[in-house]
Amino acid sequence: MRPRRVQILGAPIDCVDMQQALDVVDQMITGNKAQTVIAVNPEKVIKSQSDPELLQFLNQSGLLIPDGIGVVMAVRLLIGENISRVPGAELMPAICEQSLTKGYKLFLLGASSEVNNKAVKALEEKYQGINIVGNRDGYFDESDMPEIIKEINESAANVLFVALGSPRQELWMEKYLAQTNIKVCQGVGGTFDVLAGNVRRAPLLFRMLNLEWFYRLVSQPSRIFRQKALPKFAYQLAMSKIFGIK
Repeated sequence: MRPRRVQILGAPIDCVDMQQALDVVDQMITGNKAQTVIAVNPEKVIKSQSDPELLQFLNQSGLLIPDGIGVVMAVRLLIGENISRVPGAELMPAICEQSLTKGYKLFLLGASSEVNNKAVKALEEKYQGINIVGNRDGYFDESDMPEIIKEINESAANVLFVALGSPRQELWMEKYLAQTNIKVCQGVGGTFDVLAGNVRRAPLLFRMLNLEWFYRLVSQPSRIFRQKALPKFAYQLAMSKIFGIK
């Protein structure tokens, strides 16, 4: 059964928790076309309001996970669905763990060669028996794409993790994913860096208090330019709640 998809400030999002997201991924594996798993946060919601191509891409995605606490609160306030946060950085390892019993074949695309290889090694050490059939760094240009597509297809992978950062990873999926034999493609941003040990996630207490965004801002002040969408999102959410506009 597919999850309920709702609209928040004009952007779509699926009402799922972690287990439901994993169930959807498993359903998509048996499908006949490539489908995307995209993390939705306040930045992406605001961006989609001025980017028709991004909005179209979101609407066509197979699974839109509530990655940011802001969108979780928005769904609770505006729709009345008591959903929980599904961080993309946690969904990827969960898919890897599920692959041990489901037999998924995985391919990792993105980040530097060093980070990519470290991420592969970390996953293989944590999930004994995981079937990572290929990996490739994210330092490529247009002329490399035929070779990369061939490499992905010859690996026989059915799950692809793309870590090119947003919006580059979404643009890559939109342009090239249909040329692959992949069934599920998740955009994972900087998750390879986390797996490789180069970037630390927020301590558990921050995550439990839904303050991971604040920890990342303090530890990476340059993110303030990316998070300037948060006040706009909060204002629009308040206006939508007051005037009943979704």
